[in-house]
Amino acid sequence: MTTTDTLIDRIKTHRVFDHPLYEHWAATTPSAEVSGALFHQVQSFCASTRPGGEFPTALRSLGWNEQALLIEEIVDSESGHGPELATMAGHIVNRTGSPVFDDVYDTTRVEAWLKSSSDRLLAGLPGYDRETGLTPQAAAAIEVFRRRFSSDAETTVRNLGTALALEIISNQSLIPGEKRALIDSGHYKADLDEPEMHYMAEHWGDDGAEQQHEANVIKAVSSVMDASNSEQIEQGVEDFLSSLCALWDVLDAALLASGLQPAE
Repeated sequence: MTTTDTLIDRIKTHRVFDHPLYEHWAATTPSAEVSGALFHQVQSFCASTRPGGEFPTALRSLGWNEQALLIEEIVDSESGHGPELATMAGHIVNRTGSPVFDDVYDTTRVEAWLKSSSDRLLAGLPGYDRETGLTPQAAAAIEVFRRRFSSDAETTVRNLGTALALEIISNQSLIPGEKRALIDSGHYKADLDEPEMHYMAEHWGDDGAEQQHEANVIKAVSSVMDASNSEQIEQGVEDFLSSLCALWDVLDAALLASGLQPAE
């Protein structure tokens, strides 16, 4: 039977874990519009991962009360982070040149401008949806998390695998990758101590939210996975990894890797 450790190893050796998007993003400063288009896709995807939907209730219906509490802790922790991510995005866009936003805390205006950047740069891609401003790859990654609004047993078990992959990738790949690109590169002259970067500060490091989220979901999966459900959990892991990898691939190719000039 597959073990939790085996699944964690699979997640950490998947191509998406060390995706070149982060390296390319850190290698040079993208324009305001490129940064905006990137953030629109990333922010839209991240928003889909926060709601719990029917997931905790469905876990309880299977008799997994402790596991439901662990997931609920993650959901509660993520509440309100959408506006914080928009503020960080607006702040980074302002650091690419002439300020675009006079108020980065105006979430509605920031998010509208991020979408308009995505429309200008990505609308020519096959399957791009102008209404949502999403690439088909972003829409597919978001669809994986819409399953949380279903409560049948098979979907609920798969959702556990998806949650495991999400939190490990978020904690050990996505947040560190964004930190390299947005802060460590020095291109944006941004710092964790800036109030506009609170989203990053709250998620980064050993005391960050993502560290606790990862611990919660590993405990949840480890305590219920057995021979009867391991294949479904594995499928949930793969659903997340493959969909996120496809999204990173298209964003890297369309916005970063093509014509990228190495940093001096």
